[in-house]
Amino acid sequence: MAEITDPENTIIMTLKDGEVVIQLLPDVAPKHSERMKALARAGAYDNVVFHRVIDGFMAQTGDVANGNAEKDFNLRRAGTGGSDMPDLPAEFSKLPHARGTLGAARSQNPNSANSQFFINFKDNDFLNGQYTVYGRVISGMEFVDKITRGEPAPNPDRMISVKVAADV
Repeated sequence: MAEITDPENTIIMTLKDGEVVIQLLPDVAPKHSERMKALARAGAYDNVVFHRVIDGFMAQTGDVANGNAEKDFNLRRAGTGGSDMPDLPAEFSKLPHARGTLGAARSQNPNSANSQFFINFKDNDFLNGQYTVYGRVISGMEFVDKITRGEPAPNPDRMISVKVAADV
């Protein structure tokens, strides 16, 4: 596991194959970073599936309304919801959508990000300036690479738990 230098802005995501450590970027996207921490602290991301995983592109998750495999789960609706908090304004930056970065998933409206996010499997420069980058995987990317592919996968992988490192 990577050395955690800022536990308050570090997320530990447990997947079936191991722990993924994500450094949030509050200096770049403060609202998105705070939202992820709030949802993690509420346990909202626990058991939420990866509902859209495209080989050579990205793995998307975070639908806390419809994606929890343990609570009111509906695979067909996974990916259509968010949290009960208001949508977030875009926090675009010059940071590229490089391998291992976290991007805020949203609808056509740039200010519609809520709880869903994706982790880039590779550099996806065509997303630059269109989606908020607010974190990067600092260890465990090999576990992200093992997430089951599909849109959705018939038996999707899930985030077993998502915690703020300061709370662990």
